Amino acid sequence: MSWITARRRHPAAGYALVAFVLVLVGVGYAVLTSGGTASAASPSTASSAQIAEGHQLFEESCASCHGLYAEGTAQAPTLIGVGAAAVDFQVSTGRMPLTANAAEAERRPSVFTPAQTKALAAFIQSIGGGPPIPSAAQVNPAAGNYGLGQQLFVADCAACHNFVGAGGALTYGKYGPPLTASTPTQIYEAMLTGPEAMPVFNDLTVTPQEKRDIIAYVTQVRSQPNPGGFSLGRIGPVTEGLVAFLGLLLFLVLAAMWITAKHGKAHE
Repeated sequence: MSWITARRRHPAAGYALVAFVLVLVGVGYAVLTSGGTASAASPSTASSAQIAEGHQLFEESCASCHGLYAEGTAQAPTLIGVGAAAVDFQVSTGRMPLTANAAEAERRPSVFTPAQTKALAAFIQSIGGGPPIPSAAQVNPAAGNYGLGQQLFVADCAACHNFVGAGGALTYGKYGPPLTASTPTQIYEAMLTGPEAMPVFNDLTVTPQEKRDIIAYVTQVRSQPNPGGFSLGRIGPVTEGLVAFLGLLLFLVLAAMWITAKHGKAHE
């Protein structure tokens, strides 16, 4: 044991101990942060033919705005590093390619087939990396908890998308789109990439399991009945208050007309 004591008193022993502790902390952090996705199926690797098809589609439909090498231009930002998930979301929801007089957050029919969309996403993934398209297991609503998803959605998403995902207006002319037509994959990709005015909810901010919980809530709340009667668009108290105000105003106008007519007859 004397050799241990001798080395412990060495001037470099303290530095070695600090380095060892830092390595342990780094390994522990990596294990904890990857635990949520360890059991999920890994996205399939794109083939060279799919990447080549995506490259051709990009040159024909996207390069005029984003540049021949996706480096970006004055009209559109660079796509290097955005990942396949961002491309799949933007293209599958029809937001891209952007047409004239179309809002960024507006959902439109996609101009590409699902296979072409995956090819475009594979090409962008191949040139810069980024978040990949989530697998079917990662977005499976059956693996989520509806109750926890409701709590997370109300806390993180309802301010923009309404408490049932009906959408709503934001500041500075922006708009939180409705989620009524979004697929589980598109909801996951939106949280992962943060399109338009939406912030990025990466796997450290909202874990993969919490994303599945949110997906479970959004997809199930669509089919819930309205026990209170008319839904009024299910966009919350603003619409309900407006209807109540207009109804009360109409009642007051009719009451005033009736009182005036009755008073006139009595005067005669």
